Amino acid sequence: MTQFSANVFQNEYLPEGGNVVDAVVTVTSSEGESQASMPTNVPIVEVIAVDVSGSMNEDGGAKIRAARDATIAALDVLEPGTLFAVIAGNHQARALYPTHGGLATADARTIAEAKQAATRIYADGGTAIGSWLRGATQLIQGHRNSIAHVILLTDGRNEHEQPWELDAAIADAVGLFECDCRGLGTSWEPDELRKISNALLGTTDIIPSPGEMEAEFRALTQQTMAKQVANVALRLWTPKGSEIQFVKQVSPNLEDMTNKSEAVDALSRDYPLGSWADAESRDYHVRIAIPTGGIGDERLAARVMLAVNGEAEPVALVRAIWTNDDALSTRINREVAHYTGQAELADAIHDGLAARQAGDEKSATLKLGRAVQIAHEAGNDGTVRLLQKVVEVDDPKTGTVRLKRAVAAEDEMALDVRSTRTVRVERKS
Repeated sequence: MTQFSANVFQNEYLPEGGNVVDAVVTVTSSEGESQASMPTNVPIVEVIAVDVSGSMNEDGGAKIRAARDATIAALDVLEPGTLFAVIAGNHQARALYPTHGGLATADARTIAEAKQAATRIYADGGTAIGSWLRGATQLIQGHRNSIAHVILLTDGRNEHEQPWELDAAIADAVGLFECDCRGLGTSWEPDELRKISNALLGTTDIIPSPGEMEAEFRALTQQTMAKQVANVALRLWTPKGSEIQFVKQVSPNLEDMTNKSEAVDALSRDYPLGSWADAESRDYHVRIAIPTGGIGDERLAARVMLAVNGEAEPVALVRAIWTNDDALSTRINREVAHYTGQAELADAIHDGLAARQAGDEKSATLKLGRAVQIAHEAGNDGTVRLLQKVVEVDDPKTGTVRLKRAVAAEDEMALDVRSTRTVRVERKS
């Protein structure tokens, strides 16, 4: 059984006239028994959608050979009983295995057959990513109560269908499966893959070279095999007159969830959290506007619940207390401050890279310097290392940097797509 719990971190004190409450909600799963425990016999579906467009023949065929090896590596770690399929994607989606369509059940025979089919992957044609998503949707739509995951790999842009076709394919897949998108090399478009992964509760990342694809596919599949519970949601109840301004996942990565919610009733909304393994912890920043109160008044700003397959259990409260003590009302909760800084870091990187590409060196230097400063203060060493491939860092404490004249395309793209990764706030024991 998987057990869920939640904790709220906030400064509940507001000054006179204050009407905005910020809180960080930490949701944790663990193995155990409680009122919020759920059985762990949920079926798992894994679909591998591999780009087989003509550009995968580049680099002397290294890309397509790596795609074969990576697909085989993913198949090798499927747990017995997993439902699975492999899609070869170019300007259309082709069922590579099973060839008759539908899903196969993982056992020694089907895995061997699928691996043999993977050795026959060849590259030709164009790129229509929406068709790959539609293919995955057709395979998974009959398994709505499963933990369903798609690995989507491309090395290029979505050039052989209209943008609205991709948007429609994404919309049809929402709530049906999670999708981790990976771009091979540097000829793909980060915003296209981010649009997919953000909507489908997944991640986007770069695989700089073909030789790194196998390990990435294996790791993504192993993560799915560890999942235990599907359809978890953060349910927020707010009293009449209050308004949820935003809900954002802030750890392990930044993701705005505000527009993904569904109304449960007039006062409650569900924010989908996807599927979970037994030992996971994620943080969410919630901001709520509430009616103002008088000095000494106390008000419930939100009731936090966790809903699994629609069944909710209350787990924590977000409160507001009005005070005329400035020492209380001006104190910024450390969790809220930390993740607000991490959001600023991602924005600074995004804006800095955009300015650099536009030739605005002054703005790029200021923005990327600020990013270095925030990352250094937060102990986000991974992001500091990525930034150092784009700028020369003279003083990380003040954010004094100089733009590098020659930057490898893969380094700039890695900084872009990994800018939303966060470091967790250090909690005092």
